Amino acid sequence: MLYLIGLGLGDVTDITFKGLQIVRKVDKVFLESYTSILCANRDKTDLEKFYGREVIVADRETVETEAELILDEAVNKDVAMLVVGDPFGATTHTDLILRAVQKNIPYKVIHNASIMNAIGCCGLQLYSFGETVSIPFWTDSWKPESFFEKIVNNIKNNLHTLCLLGAFIFTLFNVLDSRFSPDIKVKEKSIEALMKGKQVYEKPRFMTVDIAAKQILEIIEQRNQENDYLCSQSLAVGLARVGADDQKIKYCSLLEMSETDIGPPLHCLIIPSRTLHPLEEEMLKLFR
Repeated sequence: MLYLIGLGLGDVTDITFKGLQIVRKVDKVFLESYTSILCANRDKTDLEKFYGREVIVADRETVETEAELILDEAVNKDVAMLVVGDPFGATTHTDLILRAVQKNIPYKVIHNASIMNAIGCCGLQLYSFGETVSIPFWTDSWKPESFFEKIVNNIKNNLHTLCLLGAFIFTLFNVLDSRFSPDIKVKEKSIEALMKGKQVYEKPRFMTVDIAAKQILEIIEQRNQENDYLCSQSLAVGLARVGADDQKIKYCSLLEMSETDIGPPLHCLIIPSRTLHPLEEEMLKLFR
């Protein structure tokens, strides 16, 4: 059996009781470590201490290029793949399930909280969110703006927009891969390393709400789009370390957000709709 087990967003105790029981009885436990990161200063050692067993870290290369090895283990053994948040928060895990089915390996998913539902902590109602967008790091020569159009479309439809802010090191792989999305990538090679075939990895960078706000403001300035849909005074919600004890939320204008520091990763940004429910307005006032 292949188990995909969500870990939630806070500390090691956020795993469900059902998930914990499975982790303690399976033959092998892997921790998927590149579509998200462990918050609240958690690491593999903390998990091993709490679970009372070894945890094998599966980075991007392991999951993408050696997935067959993990699945081969699940043919005759019980294998658990631990995922920060919920197992279906990234397409990587859907792909793993499809591969398991092709090999006639049964699977079971243990769900948990993810950023997709935990963002309700700021008071915005979940059913009023539109399409979620990912905002990647820009470089001097590469500044994708497709996320901006999606934010504006959501605003036109009176919907909130959740902007996921990941960690991204610009590489040749990302340029060539049409399926590119800025997930949490903490083990990335530089273009030089890729060209020379070196096993050298860049230091990860995690996008913060101020960087995301600055990129949105730059698009607004370039397009001269200070309008009713999105402008420098449009209000935004910045969230950091959702689910952790030191969770932080701030509600302010995009301009103010561009100068805001709400601490260590992970961050996300919300652009609310223009019309808010009275309860949403009251909740957001708590974070001004």
